[in-house]
Amino acid sequence: MWIPREIETLLSTTARQRPVVVVTGARQTGKTSLAQHLFPNCELVSLDLPSEAEQAERDPRGFLARHPPPLVVDEVQYAPGLFRHLKRAVDANRDRAGQFILTGSQKLTLMRAVSDSLAGRAAVLELEGLSFCEIHAACPHFEVDDVLLRGGFPELYKAPELNIEGFYRSYVATYLERDLRQLLRVSSLRDFERFVRASALRSAGLLNLAELARDVGISGSTARQWLSMLEISSQITLLEPWFSNQTKSLVKTPKLYINDSGLLAFLVGMRRASDLHGSPLRGALWETLVLAELRRAGINRKGGWQLNFWRDRSSEVDFLLHRGGRFDLADAKWTEHPDRGDVASLSRVAEKLPRDGAGRRAIFCRAGHRFPIDSRTEALPLSLVADWAEPDGR
Repeated sequence: MWIPREIETLLSTTARQRPVVVVTGARQTGKTSLAQHLFPNCELVSLDLPSEAEQAERDPRGFLARHPPPLVVDEVQYAPGLFRHLKRAVDANRDRAGQFILTGSQKLTLMRAVSDSLAGRAAVLELEGLSFCEIHAACPHFEVDDVLLRGGFPELYKAPELNIEGFYRSYVATYLERDLRQLLRVSSLRDFERFVRASALRSAGLLNLAELARDVGISGSTARQWLSMLEISSQITLLEPWFSNQTKSLVKTPKLYINDSGLLAFLVGMRRASDLHGSPLRGALWETLVLAELRRAGINRKGGWQLNFWRDRSSEVDFLLHRGGRFDLADAKWTEHPDRGDVASLSRVAEKLPRDGAGRRAIFCRAGHRFPIDSRTEALPLSLVADWAEPDGR
């Protein structure tokens, strides 16, 4: 079963304009399937196979002679020596668009190679997991709670009978054993897994790296390096606060989020809806899912806005979208029925913004439909988060 992706239009258009398109993102987000679906006339070679990766690395000229464009190269980061030869192949026919579609899950390796060899020739897109609207269009029987616990990995919706816990147990093990060993040297995989789980318990909270390192029993420098690797491999997001030089009281520490709500639920031990509704972490899980929807909207719809959060000594707002001098404000609330008490922080922050700077206000909640809370603030369900974030959405 093919689940249509919002990014399809952007990816197809980009491939008609640029000679190389790089699609990155976490493992299992559907990069290979998307490339096969959109570019059926391209040959696909996966460097996930050690034999193919070795040939591409040792004999890149011969590899490209055997596999001429248009070509999809999957997990291209396993053959970094290939990039210089891709540059030569592109330059031989620079005006030809869509020559190479490259996919990979190790963002750091890919971006370094693109910067070194394919600057000005390649467009880079990032594929996230499925959005709520993508899931609901393909599997309308899945409700919000189901999506919270399953997350956004396409495989869990193409094959709904899959055991969720088994999928994530395998995902964590694969990530630790395969990707991590290539990204950095880890003396203890057990310590790293504990670090991942400790990070999950802090999702949607301010990052305290010293506390995180202390709880896991590692040095601060190791914690910083490991956190960087989680970010590079698209497992976490560090959401930066909004502040200016004129506002000294604003916090300057980022908030930490696990990128996928299903992975977060697995890591903190939520397996069923009863676990979810009885957990003190349900609000953090909900906020994590809302942020994922906002990130996807920015990527898939070319949002053109800057996303931050606001926190000072008296007020906090989960999401602040800045574009063209205007600020749209939103909070994520677990409730199904937000009231005027839930908008107090939004109102306080709006008053602190530059004159005429405050725009729309919203509470992203578990309501079934949108409704006004007061004259300035709407309650919005998960299905409307991406529409709200669009530059021209009103």
